[in-house]
Amino acid sequence: MATGSRAQFVDVTRQVYAELAKRGVKNGMCYVYVPHTTAGITINENADPDVVADILSTLERLVPADGSYRHSEGNSDAHMKAAMMGFSQMIPIIDGKLALGTWQGIYFCEFDGPRRRKMLVGIAGE
Repeated sequence: MATGSRAQFVDVTRQVYAELAKRGVKNGMCYVYVPHTTAGITINENADPDVVADILSTLERLVPADGSYRHSEGNSDAHMKAAMMGFSQMIPIIDGKLALGTWQGIYFCEFDGPRRRKMLVGIAGE
């Protein structure tokens, strides 16, 4: 997947559902993993885009890009923000659907873009 800015959340819920549909699993677990140190994955509200904007602005306040860091590549804040979000999510599959809450979506969290990124989806069950 391609990201378009230094920091952004990409709603990947449909992509994860597409993987689930390919596998035909009715009951089991879905594991979503991001193999990057400056990107993460999270689950949060997908009905109001202001929630994502608020999360991004809060992370920038907590971990500013221009902070005093020892890492010399210029992306220390991205490493910390990704670590705060986490690199994986596990979602139950019940009756062929992801057991997400009514307003929840799955987000790929970019903190060092724009870049080409990977997201791995594992599905197990019956």
